[in-house]
Amino acid sequence: MSQRQTQILEAAVRVIAQDGVRGLRIEKLAAEAGVSTALIYYHFKDRSGVLHATLEHINHRAKDYTDRAFIETDPCAQLEQMLMLELQDDDEVRVNSIAWGELRASAVFNPDLREPLDTTTRAWNNDVETLITQARQAGAVASDIDAAATAEHLTALVEGLSERWHSGSITLDRAREVLAHAISRELRDVT
Repeated sequence: MSQRQTQILEAAVRVIAQDGVRGLRIEKLAAEAGVSTALIYYHFKDRSGVLHATLEHINHRAKDYTDRAFIETDPCAQLEQMLMLELQDDDEVRVNSIAWGELRASAVFNPDLREPLDTTTRAWNNDVETLITQARQAGAVASDIDAAATAEHLTALVEGLSERWHSGSITLDRAREVLAHAISRELRDVT
């Protein structure tokens, strides 16, 4: 991806986070990115192309900051760290998370976004499920845990806590506390 495309996608994430998907207008995006509308159409064809590329960009950004969890060697620690990294007081993480929530909400009315959102959600669930399975195989968590269902519970909880935090309904510290408690409860930690 070119530097100019990245610049446009960074601007798209900011615009979506601030104004929602419905507020994303190519003219506004061009102004935010400091480029011409023609350049946006050249790189992304149309608004739908911008939305799809922005979703992909958000996913790559999230992977960049959640991959730090894999410094840990213990699958339980990796799991907790990966999920907690979605709830951090960092501008990039906040904007990323808000834009993700806006894209997810708009998929209700924009069926074109459903498949890429579903693919991304399934990949996230699979990553979490893999860590739970590894922890189960290592004997670090209860052997009767349904790894797929637990992954679904935890990723959905992170999304919900993130939205509550960003909307001011819960503090970041409280969101992280609730998540830590839920991880412990879901995994029925035996260590």
